[in-house]
Amino acid sequence: MARVSQAHLDARRRQILDGAALCFARNGFHATSMQDVLKEVDLSAGAVYRYFSGKEELIGAIVAEVLGQVREGFEEAARSTPPPSPDLLVPSVLSRVLATKEYLTVDGRPAFPGLVVQVWAETIRNEELSAILREGYGAVRVAWTRIVGEYQDAGMMRSDVPPEHVARTMMAAAMGFLAQQALFGPASADDLASGLRALMSMRGDAGTS
Repeated sequence: MARVSQAHLDARRRQILDGAALCFARNGFHATSMQDVLKEVDLSAGAVYRYFSGKEELIGAIVAEVLGQVREGFEEAARSTPPPSPDLLVPSVLSRVLATKEYLTVDGRPAFPGLVVQVWAETIRNEELSAILREGYGAVRVAWTRIVGEYQDAGMMRSDVPPEHVARTMMAAAMGFLAQQALFGPASADDLASGLRALMSMRGDAGTS
């Protein structure tokens, strides 16, 4: 029997994960059955179960991958020295993360934002997945807290606000933008950049006489 190459195994696993991701983004985790996944990827049950024992394992693999891609995007940005300002940094990371899955679409719209929202919802009811989420975003928060510290050390940002508070706010902007993409459709990261730039331009004493 011919030996199956690792590249072939990796490609088949990728095929299954991408097909399942489309199903989950389209219908949600609980409304999707393994039969739906088999139909999407056009493979036999035996071929799919060789890689994943069932839907729960598929969900876990997709959750870990989605969070890993988001985390890698943020951590890569954190290695820049000096880091770009928030209006450049946050949209840049989002654009890079979204580009990794731009080939996955549902009804002509990018599937990744919807999949991210599905992941967030699933982690609320699943403690094991919730632990993966906390670990992933904990690492992101550490990286971004370091970035904020560099802003403050360089005199780019006021120093009387705890860096972790700013890091959480920057992460909230990124997560909120992803949620908006899932709910309302694609939007350019340039919109987020200009919005952040406008907020950054506000003066603290603007409302005083």
